[in-house]
Amino acid sequence: MAKRNDEVKESVMEMARIFQPRDPRKFVKEYVKKYRIMGGYEDELTLIVETEMQKMKLASLAQG
Repeated sequence: MAKRNDEVKESVMEMARIFQPRDPRKFVKEYVKKYRIMGGYEDELTLIVETEMQKMKLASLAQG
């Protein structure tokens, strides 16, 4: 189960990089529904998306 959990985390990080959602909570809610992820991970996945978006914002500020 831990391997699957890591795969879900990696997948949601990649999806966040691709789609760059404005609302991380809504993005995660749709992701969980679409890919039929078990409940209880929404908060953790939302935190991952928010962190990834902050990293991208910092990287773009550093470049520009």
